[in-house]
Amino acid sequence: MVFEEKRAMHGEPDDEEEDEEEEEMVDPLETVRQKCEEIEHCVHTRELLEQCETRVGSRSSTTEDCTEELFDFLHARDHCVSTSSLHCWYTNLLYIK
Repeated sequence: MVFEEKRAMHGEPDDEEEDEEEEEMVDPLETVRQKCEEIEHCVHTRELLEQCETRVGSRSSTTEDCTEELFDFLHARDHCVSTSSLHCWYTNLLYIK
C-alpha cells in the first residue's frame, strides 16, 4: 500500500500504462516459419495438403485423411527452419570468435 502511494506521489505510470507502451514481442521461430512457407517446395506441399483437405471435406463418408500430406508439409517447413536456424547459429559462432 505504501509503495502504491509513493508511485502516485511521484507520478510514476501505473502497470496498465506500462503495458500499453511496451511493444508486442514477436516469436523469431514464427517469423522463420512464415518465411519458409513461402519457398517453392513448401508452397507445393501446402497446395497438396489443401487439395487433400478440399477433397476429404467434399465427401460425406470417407476413410481418407490428410495425415501424409500434413506430415510432408511440416517436414518441408521444419527442414527449412532447421537449416535457417543452423545458418544463424553458425554465423553467430563465427562472429563470437
